[in-house]
Amino acid sequence: MTAASAELLTVPEAMAQLKLGRSTVYDLIRSRRLTSITVGRARRIPADAVRDFVRRSVEEAA
Repeated sequence: MTAASAELLTVPEAMAQLKLGRSTVYDLIRSRRLTSITVGRARRIPADAVRDFVRRSVEEAA
C-alpha cells in the first residue's frame, strides 16, 4: 500500500475506524459532518477527515 492510497479510505475502512455502520457513515457524509470525495464512481474519505470528525465530536461532548 502506498502513502497516497493510505490517505483515502473506502467507506468500509472508515466504518471500521469509527466503529459505525454503513448507514451512519453515509448519513455523516450527507450531513457534511464527515468530508468525502468522489473518485469516478467511488466514494473516498480522507484519513484526516476521520481524525477531524473524531476531534470535533470529542470537543462537542466536552
